[in-house]
Amino acid sequence: MKVTLSHVPRIANRIALELNKSGLVKMTQGLEPVADEARKIFEESVKKENALEERVNEMLDDNEDDIEEQLADERQLFFMIKKKLAPEYDVKLNYEERYSEISHKVLDAIYEEDLVYYDVSENRIKNIIEAAITGYIASNDEIDDAVMDKIRSYKRRIIPGTEEFDIIHEKLYHEELQKRGLA
Repeated sequence: MKVTLSHVPRIANRIALELNKSGLVKMTQGLEPVADEARKIFEESVKKENALEERVNEMLDDNEDDIEEQLADERQLFFMIKKKLAPEYDVKLNYEERYSEISHKVLDAIYEEDLVYYDVSENRIKNIIEAAITGYIASNDEIDDAVMDKIRSYKRRIIPGTEEFDIIHEKLYHEELQKRGLA
């Protein structure tokens, strides 16, 4: 799942909660400062990927005529260009690697800011952070699947990508979050 800026606060909160719940970490200043550090780091990662994708789209737009003339698959070109430019934007395309890197950065930041104290290996704490990220993503995928099932059950067809679809999806997504106690 691609993480968007709207997901970042929930992921950051989940990281802080999971660290606190683990019993391995003592939070010196509470949950909020830990969540704030995680949010900053995750936002930076998402913004880098957004900048990369914006650049790729610009390149595709600049070469639109050639792409049409060659009957090239624009989606495939998008991913090829994104892969080529990713190192320049410091973006890891492999989500496992990206979440591991973010977990390290979060751990370093909250330790350097003296927001946590722990007497276990750093790797155990990093694993808690990474598990919080992947756990959020897994639960988000479940929620999105439930929302899509509800939309598909409508008598009339709601077309993905339309404004109507976006409004209905957002409403049902928020309802599903509330139902699961996540909003």
